[in-house]
Amino acid sequence: MFNLASNNELKVIRVIKSSSSDTEDAYDSLDSVEGRGTKSLDFNVNYNYELWDPYLMRKQLFKNSEFDFDIFVRIMLLGDSGVGKTCLLTKYRDGNFLSGNYIATVGVDFKNKIVTIDQTRIKLQIWDTAGQERFRSITHAYYRDAHALLLLYDVTNKTSFDNIRAWLGEIREYAQGDVVIMLLGNKADCGIQRAVRREDGERLSREYNVFFMETSAKSGQNVDLAFLTVARELKYRQTGERDANKFCVQEYSKEQSHKSQCPPCSS
Repeated sequence: MFNLASNNELKVIRVIKSSSSDTEDAYDSLDSVEGRGTKSLDFNVNYNYELWDPYLMRKQLFKNSEFDFDIFVRIMLLGDSGVGKTCLLTKYRDGNFLSGNYIATVGVDFKNKIVTIDQTRIKLQIWDTAGQERFRSITHAYYRDAHALLLLYDVTNKTSFDNIRAWLGEIREYAQGDVVIMLLGNKADCGIQRAVRREDGERLSREYNVFFMETSAKSGQNVDLAFLTVARELKYRQTGERDANKFCVQEYSKEQSHKSQCPPCSS
């Protein structure tokens, strides 16, 4: 039975008829229990009353489904048009790479994915945003609700890197003060087409005190790692509990990034 109390708190009560009871009536709603001529619940000795936890009920009813999660977070992908935001999200969510021409994102779009970190199920709602200037007023409205921002530039496009400072300025203006920010140098599989050195990205991240790694939606380099690193940090911020390895997002992302980094291709 469900009932919304006056303070908008959900009350879930189960009424079980005792096996020792010889009465025939049973209560199938909270209203029938409360309507027995009293202003409060009438705890008859012939009945057992169990208060159910709505959280545990949801876990049982929706086990292993998209509704079965412990923590919910919103992550936004930002950056100039063409830096690979949609490709990065598709690679992470579906494991596919969008090769060739495809329609650019208009406004905003999102996908969900549930990950498990230290036995905690975290639902990531990942928002893909348009990079064109004409859509900026729309995306600004979503900044405030984001728990984390992944800011992308294209390592083959120096202009997209130069514009990162302007993006960071917008983030400081519109986003929450404690939002998690990670700078991503995408298309790291570029080889000789590279126009932005890794050291430049690292230097900029230190200047603005944000996390950094290079990714490739084509090869999959650091794609999962970027989202999992952010998810771990958000998990700690919401639960206040570090994992057994005393997780530090800076050290974790740097260590794992170097492990998974592959030599640049020649084409």
